[in-house]
Amino acid sequence: MKVVAIHQPEYLPWLGFFKKMMNVELFVFLDDVQFRKKGWQNRNRIRINDGTTLLSIPVHTHSYPKINEVTIDNEKNWSMRHKKSILYNYARAPYFGEIKDFIESIFEKKFQYLVDLNTEIIKFVMNELEIKSKIVFSSELEISKKGSDRVLDICKAVDADHYITGTFWAESNLRVEEFKKSNIDVEFQKFQHPTYKQIHGEFIPEMSIIDLLFNEGRKEAKKILQNSTSSSHIA
Repeated sequence: MKVVAIHQPEYLPWLGFFKKMMNVELFVFLDDVQFRKKGWQNRNRIRINDGTTLLSIPVHTHSYPKINEVTIDNEKNWSMRHKKSILYNYARAPYFGEIKDFIESIFEKKFQYLVDLNTEIIKFVMNELEIKSKIVFSSELEISKKGSDRVLDICKAVDADHYITGTFWAESNLRVEEFKKSNIDVEFQKFQHPTYKQIHGEFIPEMSIIDLLFNEGRKEAKKILQNSTSSSHIA
C-alpha cells in the first residue's frame, strides 16, 4: 500500500505537519497553487516569556502568485529579526545547542523564493526527527485541474492507493466517491496535540516544531510525535 499526503510547504511548520509526514511514504508539497495571505506559508508562532509571538516573512505577492512564485522581500531586515527572536527566546531551553547552529546559518542565507527557504527548514527537521518520507513537488507533476479533482490527479500521478488528509477543507470539498472509483482510500485525520516540557511557563500548543526541538531535543521529540495520536476515519 502506497500512503500519500499533500500539503503546502509551510514556514517553520507546527507538529501536526510532521506527524502527517511520519505517517506516509510520499509527501507532496503543493507548491503550484495560489499563495494565501495570512496563511502559514510565510509565518508561524514561537513561545516567548509572556505568551507567543508571530514571526512573519515579508513577501512580494502581486498578481496573486502561486506559492512557488512568491519571492521574499529581502530589503526588509526580517531574517535578522527572526534569528534574534528565536535565539533570544530559546537561549535557556534545555536543547538549545542542538539546533542553534542551524538557526544561525539558515537566517544568514539569502533566499529569493519563499518555497526554497521553507523546503530547507523542513528537510532539516525531517533529518532531526529521522523522517524518511520521500518528497515530491506538485509543480513537477503538471496537474492542471483544481479542487478535489486536482488532489485526485496528484494521487493518481504518484500511484497512491491510500491518501491521508486533514479535515478542515477536505471533509466538505473532497469528492470521495471519485477516489473510490480509482481504488484510492481516503483517510481523514485530526491531529491530537501532545503536551511536552516547555519553558516560559504554562504549556501553549500549536507552536512551530522548533519549540518542541528546543525543549525536548531531537530524540525525545521523535518519540513524542510518534506516540501522539490522531482521530481518524476512512471514508
